[in-house]
Amino acid sequence: MNPYYRDYADFLGEIFPFKVQKISINTGNICPNRDGTIGVGGCIYCNNSAFTPGYAAPQLSVAEQIGRGVEFFGRKYPDMRYLAYFQSHTATHSNVAQFVENLREAASQPGVAGIVIGTRPDCMPYALLERLAEMNRTLPVIVEYGAESAHDSTLRAINRCHTWAQTADAVRRTAAVGIPVGLHLILGLPGETEEMMLASVDALNALEVSTVKFHQLQVVKGTRLERIHREAPVRTFTLDEYIALCVKVVRRLRRDIAIDRFTSQSPDSLLIAPRWGIKNYQFTHILQNALREHC
Repeated sequence: MNPYYRDYADFLGEIFPFKVQKISINTGNICPNRDGTIGVGGCIYCNNSAFTPGYAAPQLSVAEQIGRGVEFFGRKYPDMRYLAYFQSHTATHSNVAQFVENLREAASQPGVAGIVIGTRPDCMPYALLERLAEMNRTLPVIVEYGAESAHDSTLRAINRCHTWAQTADAVRRTAAVGIPVGLHLILGLPGETEEMMLASVDALNALEVSTVKFHQLQVVKGTRLERIHREAPVRTFTLDEYIALCVKVVRRLRRDIAIDRFTSQSPDSLLIAPRWGIKNYQFTHILQNALREHC
């Protein structure tokens, strides 16, 4: 147990009496701010290839992707159970019946112990939420929403194409049917001050949220942010700056909210900035030392 904040492993341990590992699934759906439904171009920082594993290929069936994921992780952890993680783009931006069929296919695979859905707060229709609530009665379901910021001015600047009010509404509706909710915040988005970032944490604290993912802004190849960065360098955190901010975030965050992660690490071939030159476990070690000193 972490003495400074609630760890994501502790959150999962309250749901699953065994170790679980997420297996990412790509259903081939795209985001509504890419296909013209509400916008085009996508979020300025996003290159889906930066966080989609090779086994999550949309031309494969859900069962085949899970099978490849189990093969990948099972070599090292033969007794592991799995969470089918619908992660790539916006999986729920699709026909409800088709998505439910994808969920059922995932749930029927050997070793799958639960479902995790990563999506946008404006892509959770009531009809789908009702079906998820039904499924959650027999197989644990967790929903994670990409909020990114609580500031509408920032959301407009990054072409997110939804509002904080929509995030709050999605969280309330999801929690109301008994499904644990996670939020995702990006720290260091263009134009945001430290006070604005901490205000987003305050806004998150006011919602019925169970988990949160933080990560630093990254400039990644193949994004609109890369083009902006080439013209005028985008300010990103140094390691020391980000560690100091994370300490403040931990001190600000509601203690019952589990922190899934503090960083994201894009593939070296895609990452432009920041390039800290450390592994995730090294970051965690540095952060724990800083928390020990300041908390």
